[in-house]
Order: sequence, then structure tokens, then C-alpha cells
Amino acid sequence: MILFVLTTLPDEQIAADIIRNLVDKKAAACGTIIPGARSIYRWKAVIEESKEVIVVFKIPKSAAASFEIDLRALHPYEIPEIASFEPAHVSQAFTTWALATCDIPASDASVQVFNPA
Repeated sequence: MILFVLTTLPDEQIAADIIRNLVDKKAAACGTIIPGARSIYRWKAVIEESKEVIVVFKIPKSAAASFEIDLRALHPYEIPEIASFEPAHVSQAFTTWALATCDIPASDASVQVFNPA
């Protein structure tokens, strides 16, 4: 089974460096950088506004706990946003590729198959 994990980062270069590190460790199959995010939030009693990038990681569900530890160790924010969700459908080919990329055989995991009605 695949999880999508979202996080925000200050810029594309930091995002690319973190993605490369986690893909190299086989902690994530891939990460997609979505530039142009604008976050407005309260931090230490002050309303802040920041330009950020969103990163969507695709990871094996079985590796979620260790992935979060790895991402927290690399993340530049004091309190990083790390949110995961299970997509309703993932193609069998993508699931098999993503799991194999992280050294998890598809036979060892529940494979989500896209089956349009």
C-alpha cells in the first residue's frame, strides 16, 4: 500500500535536496515539488506569511514511521507540517514500481488497484 505524504519547505532547492536524500535512502519512491505556495499562519503570537513549496512524497505505508523520522531529521522547520493520506486508488503498475523502488516487493503489501467503475 502506498501513502502520499505532504510537507511544506521554504524553497525548491531545499525540497530537491531532501527528496534526493530520501529517494537515495529508499525511504521514498519519489517526491513531487509544487512551487508557488503561500502560507499564512500564527507563529509565536505573530501572524506570518511565507512563500513555500509543497512536496508530495509517495512512500510504502509500511515505512511511514521511519520515513517521518528521516524527514524530521532533514527538515529545516522547528515544527514541520507532515501529513499523510491513503489515496483511494493507485494504479497497480505505479504501486508495484513504488514498492520495488523502496525494496518492498508488491507481494509483501496490499496492492491498491485502480479499477474504474
